[in-house]
Amino acid sequence: MTTKHIIYIPGKNPKPQAEQHRELLWKTMLEGVRRADRTTASKLQNRYAQFHLISWNHLFYHAYKDITPDLPWIDALINKHGPTEQDIREASSWRNRLGRMLFTLADHAPFLIPLLPKEFESAATEMKRYFDNIDNIACDIRKLLKQKVRPLIEKNEPVLLIGHSLGSIIAYDTLWELSCQEGLHGKVDFLTIGSPLGMHYVQRRLMGMKENGKKSYPKLIRHWINLSSEGDIIAIERNFNNSFNGMIKQGLVKSIEDHSHGIFNYYRSDDGLNCHRSYGYMVNPAVGNIIADWWKNN
Repeated sequence: MTTKHIIYIPGKNPKPQAEQHRELLWKTMLEGVRRADRTTASKLQNRYAQFHLISWNHLFYHAYKDITPDLPWIDALINKHGPTEQDIREASSWRNRLGRMLFTLADHAPFLIPLLPKEFESAATEMKRYFDNIDNIACDIRKLLKQKVRPLIEKNEPVLLIGHSLGSIIAYDTLWELSCQEGLHGKVDFLTIGSPLGMHYVQRRLMGMKENGKKSYPKLIRHWINLSSEGDIIAIERNFNNSFNGMIKQGLVKSIEDHSHGIFNYYRSDDGLNCHRSYGYMVNPAVGNIIADWWKNN
């Protein structure tokens, strides 16, 4: 019997110590699955050893985050079973719409990035740092994921890669290197949440972008599901079936699905609503349903 594995690649910013971060992600993911499918959640709850975190952030930032201030908010999130009317209003607010418009403009004209509000400029700057591979940092980060995923693919064990935000870029590039440079054969399933992979700025810099034909894309993805919440400005282009249609045409992937309408990330903290936060995605039954279906069918 094969062993199923879920591998989570986090997004930007310093994170807690690896084991503490992994426990919090597991806790919110399990709650999301429970909301979607109680039976599958009960089967999953004793499989913590099969949930893997690629803890790359300390390499990038040389710091860990103190999670203590966030713990009450994560507990509140777990005890909150849907968006409030205020959450829905704020996700669709003029501020979010303006931020999305500015980020879209900067995506096509990168010289505008320094003019963006601080949080958007930070996201663009850190993506640039990754793509510039300063001090070989991007290669070192991808090496961490390769060390985990390569032996599982070689053993033909079912793998679901979950990439949040910048983590989805790391996962995509790693799969391209493994298949197109290292010749690894096999398949994983790919779930991207709050992903900037639809941005023109990102796509021009992905691994394989200078290649032609099948070598333009990773060959290791079986099914790709992309999910983004209302108001998540980082996920400014949400139609991956269109953006990566060449993968379907060339038979490299069986399907690319987009889930981007009517999904709300209702994580709140002292800073207010955060439509991009990983815990808010993981606890959401829309994500839970995808994970539950994958677990049942693999």
